[in-house]
Amino acid sequence: MATLTAADLSHDRDFARSLDAQDELASFRARFTLPLRRPDDIYFVGSSLGPMPLAARALVNEELDDWAGLGVAGHLGARRPWFSYHEQLRGPLARLVGAREHEVVAMNSLTANLHFLMTTFYRPSGRRTKLLIEKGAFPSDTYAVMSHVAARGLDANAEVVEIAPRAGEWTLREEDIERTIAELGDTLALALLPGVQYRTGQALDIARLTRAVHAVGARCGWDLAHAAGNLALSLHDSNADFAAWCSYKYLNSGPGAVAGAFIHERHVRDTTLPRHAGWWGNDPKTRFRMEDRFVPTQHADAWSLSNPPILAVAPLIASLAEFDAAGMARLRAKSALMTALLEFRLRDLRGLEIITPASGAARGAQLSLLIAKDAHARYEAFKAAGLACDYRESGRGVAGEGIVRLAPAPLFNTFDEVWRAAEIVRTALRG
Repeated sequence: MATLTAADLSHDRDFARSLDAQDELASFRARFTLPLRRPDDIYFVGSSLGPMPLAARALVNEELDDWAGLGVAGHLGARRPWFSYHEQLRGPLARLVGAREHEVVAMNSLTANLHFLMTTFYRPSGRRTKLLIEKGAFPSDTYAVMSHVAARGLDANAEVVEIAPRAGEWTLREEDIERTIAELGDTLALALLPGVQYRTGQALDIARLTRAVHAVGARCGWDLAHAAGNLALSLHDSNADFAAWCSYKYLNSGPGAVAGAFIHERHVRDTTLPRHAGWWGNDPKTRFRMEDRFVPTQHADAWSLSNPPILAVAPLIASLAEFDAAGMARLRAKSALMTALLEFRLRDLRGLEIITPASGAARGAQLSLLIAKDAHARYEAFKAAGLACDYRESGRGVAGEGIVRLAPAPLFNTFDEVWRAAEIVRTALRG
């Protein structure tokens, strides 16, 4: 995509159409089945559930056919043998999140993975017992953290530290996070932070904040539910200890899709680390000896417990193939321009505040719109006009106030859709 500045943007629909004409990723839209009731409907809710890649149906059907025709022999004899099926994901996942192949694994669900990884990386001892998260984290993360700490026999209300935006602000200041980390010092055991904050769409600097956590001797993990497939990530170079993400949002792998995890290679090589153990994390060279001693493989696979669910992994293979074909650099460039155009079209509308950071480096595809009055009714009006988006409470308890999230995704959305989505919002707010 062309590199444009704010001064180059235009409210003219022909400008949006010209960007579509130049879009080298335009053909990818035809590779997805978009859930549109009418031809002009707009699907801007891939941040909650991505649409189905066309190839997913064929891959799932092939596995069903192999199951029907081969039965147990499919473990080694299927066209994509089930025993090594998960290995197909290593390269695509590593490229997606900026990791090395032995640092990534597809397994479980996001919250389950957070629990498994906290078993290894939250090791309270002596003074070092605190766990830092952001206030207003996605509820499942908060539940996971609080329950995990309590399961260690600790008082979660005392040990979990929440950092919030400053009064009157919506987003976190990274210098405030760094200051809190420094103040916690040798009492901090683990920081678990979001790559992209789900409500505001703010993207945090993973490398910067990981350095701050390591500087006080603690470990740093990341929830990338809204970052994987959205941002160009460099997990290995960031030095993050671990990360986890779901695959049904920007990764378009289906409801409840198999999630992913990253464990930095310095930990992958350490087979003495405490972890939950299961058959599939055992060294594959000795797995079928059925011995009673767990010997973890020196791979992120060592954190997996069971063989992967083939029928659920197949759509992820289909989706990651599209990301590989498009390339995260090109996707990120298009996404940044789409979001910039959407912000330009909605800027300064009465009754609306964009609470997502204005800096392209501090956000992904998502724009969060704080609507001050009759927010839920406005949201329903957006949907009735054909704009699929989602609604979140503001969390401030202000009557009539709410947040609408719009997420134009570069794999399947168009610049003309950005123009039309903004027109729908502008019209509804005038009504």
